[in-house]
Amino acid sequence: MEEAATPPVVVIGAGPVGLAAAVHLAAREQEPLVLEAGPGAGTAVREWGHVRLFSPWAELVDPAAEKLLAPTGWVRPDGAACPSGAEWAELYLQPLADVLGERVRYGTRVTGVSRAGRDRVVDAGRDEQPFTVHLVTADGDEERLTARAVVDASGTWSGPGPLGGDGLPALGERTAADHIAYRVPDLKSPSARARYAGRRTAVLGSGASAFTVLAGLAALAKEHPGTHTTWILRRSIGEDTFGGGEADRLHARGALGLRARAAVGDGYAEAVTGFRTTAVDRVDGQLVLSGEDGRRLEPVDEVIALTGLRPDLSFLGELRLGLDTRLQSPLELAPLIDPNVHSCGTVYPHGAKELGHPESNLYLAGMKSYGRAPTFLAMTGYEQVRSIAAALAGDREAAERVELTLPETGVCGGAGLFDDPDAQAETEGAGGGCCAAPDTVQTADVEAPAGAGGC
Repeated sequence: MEEAATPPVVVIGAGPVGLAAAVHLAAREQEPLVLEAGPGAGTAVREWGHVRLFSPWAELVDPAAEKLLAPTGWVRPDGAACPSGAEWAELYLQPLADVLGERVRYGTRVTGVSRAGRDRVVDAGRDEQPFTVHLVTADGDEERLTARAVVDASGTWSGPGPLGGDGLPALGERTAADHIAYRVPDLKSPSARARYAGRRTAVLGSGASAFTVLAGLAALAKEHPGTHTTWILRRSIGEDTFGGGEADRLHARGALGLRARAAVGDGYAEAVTGFRTTAVDRVDGQLVLSGEDGRRLEPVDEVIALTGLRPDLSFLGELRLGLDTRLQSPLELAPLIDPNVHSCGTVYPHGAKELGHPESNLYLAGMKSYGRAPTFLAMTGYEQVRSIAAALAGDREAAERVELTLPETGVCGGAGLFDDPDAQAETEGAGGGCCAAPDTVQTADVEAPAGAGGC
């Protein structure tokens, strides 16, 4: 009688981190199965394919994946060049998925994960049971798979934040949805140019996506007079608002912040600070945003809300997750990435230990592991899954070893910058920052701090 095959490690999502997880698992003889809801590798990346990353190719290719691709004749593009999302997907992610072959399934959406025969409440024999993964195919068929472990690298792209300053949709936001965008528009496309050229646009957000839009709308305004941007921030503007500039070790990231600063300084964007949106009203064909302090802003034609992304935890509801109550990230990771503490986005390398949950052999990786925190780098995700694969293979020493040095942001502004101007002023006045030197951080084997951002 043949012995039953060992169930695979199911990886959710065929993005950069999910595919890297499959590579590292296969290298350790832990059979992976990648489930991707979209029709190809990097489906979410392709949706922002017009955006150029500020990480260069040298930091966007997982070293183990490069070794796997090399026998096919694949050659990494110029390591110093920063690709667009589309180039990243077409020149790296899809070729990598093709090499992995049948280990990647497309058109397969995971709808639930649990322990076989055990709901969330049951203790008895829980850790000895495999996982059951419920899924729906592109044809609408339902399936169930068995897995020995699960790595959720599905990202957060599907969960953009709303306009409301309280984290909920603002009053009237749903009825004004035809004039609200939650993604970075492709301002080179005819449809986007027609939508924003010569018109007034409100941009909400203070991260790299908002900077990209501010710079893009400023360029559009130079061609089309009358194009104007109202930049709405919940925080105040300080010395570090636009990032580290020339001090940023990711030069493209620093340059993006400088372009956003120029958009404001040159008058193409007007900043409105300390504004938390409560309502959006239609007035004479335009939109008027109201804040919790009673302010009503000048009418605009369009709104672009870039207020962060959120993880979809709905299909993990029958599993025992250990999540931070604020960020919805793993408990041990949260202190390293909390924007209330690390306003500059600096984070130290981490692995399986920080990404684990009360549910054994379950890991959130990549952007999903950061929950609501911003500033994720691909290199961080590659280090995460290298460590996770080692842990699942029983190699504890390799799982705990740090094999990564990450670029610094060039700015460290302390805590409270996102929503509390008083905390910002206090930190700046004290001349302090939020990030200790690596040898003072209470984590093991840390080599260097990580940078902020992503794509």
